[in-house]
Amino acid sequence: MADTRPTPTESVTPSTASAYLNPSYWDERFSKEEKYEWFKDYSHFRHIIQPHLTPNSSVLELGCGNSQMCDGLYKDGTTNITCIDLSHVAVNNMRNRLLSQGFKDIKVMQADMLELPFDDECFDLVIEKGTMDVLFVDSGDPWNPKPETMSKVMSTLKGVHRVLKEDGIFISITFGQPHFRRPIFNAPDFTWSVEWTTFGETFHYFVYVLKKGQRSSYEDIQPVKRFEVPTFNLLHEELESEDFTFLINVDELNS
Repeated sequence: MADTRPTPTESVTPSTASAYLNPSYWDERFSKEEKYEWFKDYSHFRHIIQPHLTPNSSVLELGCGNSQMCDGLYKDGTTNITCIDLSHVAVNNMRNRLLSQGFKDIKVMQADMLELPFDDECFDLVIEKGTMDVLFVDSGDPWNPKPETMSKVMSTLKGVHRVLKEDGIFISITFGQPHFRRPIFNAPDFTWSVEWTTFGETFHYFVYVLKKGQRSSYEDIQPVKRFEVPTFNLLHEELESEDFTFLINVDELNS
């Protein structure tokens, strides 16, 4: 597998995590960086995503950046894809790259995930990979995040819930552990059920599958259903990469 990370001379890692909240940081980064995959590439999630898709599924990717996830979805037969990003640089680069490969059906647009510009119930699946984690970089106490952080998180989730069809699915791939994310996903505003799994061995990422309209009345107090997926070895260099420095609440990792 080709290395998708920038060379040391092209490093785009910010000096502080709070820089991830600055839109100008992303514009500058995407002007230098051709591609980068947070939390591994599509091949590692294909077995989780594909059971929830058909060739006619409409898919929204939040914070596409310069990821090639939409390429993989398209090659697997899902062509009704919309990618959004806050960075106009990322959007322009993504459009040019997709057109150069003949992926003319994929729509790419500049948009804010806090204010999704789409009609109600128009997507079968919404997916994000590391995008929501940006909202938590200065959240403070992980057990009691700052009000401004929660306001942004809830705006995002309410928007996702709104644009999902009645039986739509939201897939969130994240560093966020269940004891922090479950209370948010299980807020009374939402009707989705929550399933989660991990991948990795020494170190874990978390994948949440939220199914709209399938939440039971007692789910917020019952253990969340888990399902198993194959694991892979996490290389030492992965722990030293930007993905690891991006980890939110690292002190809670082994709690």
